Amino acid sequence: MQRTLIWDLPTRLFHWTLALSFVGAWLTSEGDQWHSIHVFLGYLALGMVSFRLVWGLMGSHFSRFSSFWFSPKEALSYLSEVMAGHAKRHVGHNPTGSWAIYILLALTVLLGVTGILTLGGDEQQGVAAGWLNFGQIQTLKKLHELTAIVMLLVVMGHLAGVVVESVQHQENLARSMLTGFKMTEDSTPVAQSRGRVALLMALVMAVFSGWWFYYAIDEQMDSMSWYSKLESGSDDELHVKFIGKQLPDNKQWRDECGSCHAVFYPALLPSRSWKKMMAEQDQHFGSDLGLDGPTAAALLKFLTDNSADQQITEAAFKIGQSIPKNATPLRITETPYWLKKHHEITAADWANPLVKSKNNCAACHTDADAGSFEDAAMRIPKPPQAASAPVPTKVKP
Repeated sequence: MQRTLIWDLPTRLFHWTLALSFVGAWLTSEGDQWHSIHVFLGYLALGMVSFRLVWGLMGSHFSRFSSFWFSPKEALSYLSEVMAGHAKRHVGHNPTGSWAIYILLALTVLLGVTGILTLGGDEQQGVAAGWLNFGQIQTLKKLHELTAIVMLLVVMGHLAGVVVESVQHQENLARSMLTGFKMTEDSTPVAQSRGRVALLMALVMAVFSGWWFYYAIDEQMDSMSWYSKLESGSDDELHVKFIGKQLPDNKQWRDECGSCHAVFYPALLPSRSWKKMMAEQDQHFGSDLGLDGPTAAALLKFLTDNSADQQITEAAFKIGQSIPKNATPLRITETPYWLKKHHEITAADWANPLVKSKNNCAACHTDADAGSFEDAAMRIPKPPQAASAPVPTKVKP
């Protein structure tokens, strides 16, 4: 028996990158403030699977699919032997473990595809943006979540198998995937390190990470403020804001509506609400807008073209779905969806001098002016601290 390199460096880099990507994606799946990282890790996992499919044909002996292609019958038979405590040792992947790998690769692809479609439908972003609307995407969204749960179960089974086999064969399989080495007979094929391929993999991942966090996101947000908080240990909630798509804008709308109050993007109310509001412009919440015919017509066109009926944002879809067909609300704060989302906001938060009123959307939604209202862009500001009294100092005589 001799110490032999079994797992080349690209295979090991793939293994741990995919594992960490899945763990990270799972941990960021529920936190809207981490949505950008969740999407990044999904793309990274898909990239890793793409590499593995190629490396399964071009890699070292034990990394190739031909070295661990077993039938389902062989996999079940090996599992029975493991449970009986007398399974044959395999230098490479064993029959049951090989099927776990194939299943994990397939689940990662399914997770990635459903994630891309969900991103395109739920957030209207990515390569699938506009393919499906918010209503059509709900089934795929549930499939994405179910696939993640199934993959977690397979991962747990895989880890259990690693532990059991390590005990039975008196070898640390997890360590061998770190170092690449195992104790084998002289006739065992030796893997090549393939350091250049691994270096290229690391370089591609670094470039992609840099593009994602410094270009794709930083175009619309000051990401350096996030890093400065991280370095300074600020008690503010750390997050990477998920940027919504750029929505249609209108200078005339901003000038006319913004002259009296903050502008509220048309997607926050259905078309019938805007039509009623413009038809009753002389009774606009106790004021007369005094708009001439051409101006009123131009504003109404922009408002109805981008109303909640068009479902151009997730908030628009959910607001539109919540309003009864026979209702025509004129206040966003009276829509059922708005009330549902804000019912847990405390009186103290509303009384915060940085908030003051329910129509001050920009106080908590950093993208309120853009109209996208992404979940990850919502943060309740902390009230300003009262200035402390100066500490008296003794003056030397």
